[in-house]
Amino acid sequence: MSTAGISANKLELLQIASAVAQEKSIDKEIVLSAIEEAIQKAAAQRYGTENDIRAKLNPLTGEMSLKRVITVVEEVENAAAEIDLASAQLDNPDAEIGTVFETPLPPVEFGRVQSQMAKQIIMQNIREAERARQFDEYKTRVGEIVSGIVKRVEYGHIILDLGRAEGIIRREETLPRENVKNGDRIRAYIQEVREEQRGSQIFLSRSCNEFMAALFAQEVPEVYEGIIEIVAVARDPGSRAKIGVRTSDNSVDPVGACVGMRGSRVQAVVNELQGERIDIIPWNDDAATFIVNALQPAEVTKVVMDEEENRIEVVVPDDQLSLAIGRRGQNVRLASQLSGWAIDIMNEEQESERRQKEYKERSELFMTALDVDEMIAQVLISESFTNLEEVAYVAPEELSSIEGFDADTATELQTRAREFLEKLASEQDEARKAAGVEDDVLTIEGVTLPMAVAFGEHEIKTVEDVAGMIPDDLRGYNEMVDGERVHEDGILESFGLSGDVAQNMIMQARVKAGWIKPEDLVVEEVEEEEITADENAVLTAEDVFGS
Repeated sequence: MSTAGISANKLELLQIASAVAQEKSIDKEIVLSAIEEAIQKAAAQRYGTENDIRAKLNPLTGEMSLKRVITVVEEVENAAAEIDLASAQLDNPDAEIGTVFETPLPPVEFGRVQSQMAKQIIMQNIREAERARQFDEYKTRVGEIVSGIVKRVEYGHIILDLGRAEGIIRREETLPRENVKNGDRIRAYIQEVREEQRGSQIFLSRSCNEFMAALFAQEVPEVYEGIIEIVAVARDPGSRAKIGVRTSDNSVDPVGACVGMRGSRVQAVVNELQGERIDIIPWNDDAATFIVNALQPAEVTKVVMDEEENRIEVVVPDDQLSLAIGRRGQNVRLASQLSGWAIDIMNEEQESERRQKEYKERSELFMTALDVDEMIAQVLISESFTNLEEVAYVAPEELSSIEGFDADTATELQTRAREFLEKLASEQDEARKAAGVEDDVLTIEGVTLPMAVAFGEHEIKTVEDVAGMIPDDLRGYNEMVDGERVHEDGILESFGLSGDVAQNMIMQARVKAGWIKPEDLVVEEVEEEEITADENAVLTAEDVFGS
């Protein structure tokens, strides 16, 4: 049939299909298929839903053909749409299983109900196709920054018009106190694209660390090109942030490049983040140096590191304490997040008081336990003896070699130390029994008598009780409450257990309790290490830009 012979209605149908496909950015075939499905459903209503009705729309002429289909099957379940092989071969000897017989049907006149149903079917199919297109397009763009216009704000959630799709910035992913209104153009980071019952959902964020890193990649060419690496980011969204940067190119100043001429580059990021102050810190593989830099503008006079606990003690001048901690602990909290180290800050006076207190307690312990005068106690402390066990079980030569001591003095001191420890152990064992802590608890690897007494004070009395704990129960932990870091004491915190020792103690208890087998112990420990690594992970450039 020539084009001139096509009716205006048919031409109009094809034009509408093309316009809808172009507007929704979907394949025209999908629109035509939706029209065919709508015609089939309407025809089924007219001729009976038990019939197998097929509609076919010619994409060139707009001609619509309507057919009733009967399929040859082994066992007939629907007599209106199926026929058995024997009956089919009466009329057509060549028929076989799967053969389809088609009977042309006259066009269907659409009433109001049929028209409405057809419209709903077509719109539903188009919406599904549009969502599928959005999902396919945006699922590969996770990790990118997109720009959109605020369409509406619902209960703190921002709906963003991205052009050919909608994204949502959930309330917890917005910047605190940011006031956006309909029509504002803002940028956001694509965090996740997820298929849901209502279709694909594009989840955006303006508060995540990755958004800041990606903004710097847009504003700083050296970051985009990989010359400068953003090693870590820590943010208090909308208020303050710290980023650690480094470069392998000695001719490039990573901090200066990120700041830009007269601060133009960092200011562009600050403006996008509603005035969020950003500290750009040169990364250093030496944790102490990096933490000192991260605490700027506060000055640091001394650091004491505990690598086993991943904790660092920082001493600052008296007038720098509030600056180092920051408002509501913000400065030290961000420095801790950035470095991955727990940071304890004290001023020089506090550190001096603590040293004097420790010195006094140690001196009194030696004087009481060893029945010696203050001078001998101070000599032992000056020789780096910190507890009675060291005095009792160190090689005798180490004591006798101290100036003013001889072999007899060393022997006497060790005898007194051991007698005191034995007496103390006896008293602790009585306290352990009085608290109801079973003897089997002492057979757990790593558990000492003082620990058993501490268990009893916290109603931990059996091997099963120990097995049911986690390392934080033993070592203590920190959590954020209303923006403040709150510390919860551990049962054995005073014993200074490392994470590995606490974990091993619990796992040994689980073996003794029969919860796991000894051969499973290594696997469990490996899994715990992996979990710990994930919990302490910091944002890396690879997370943002890929390898």
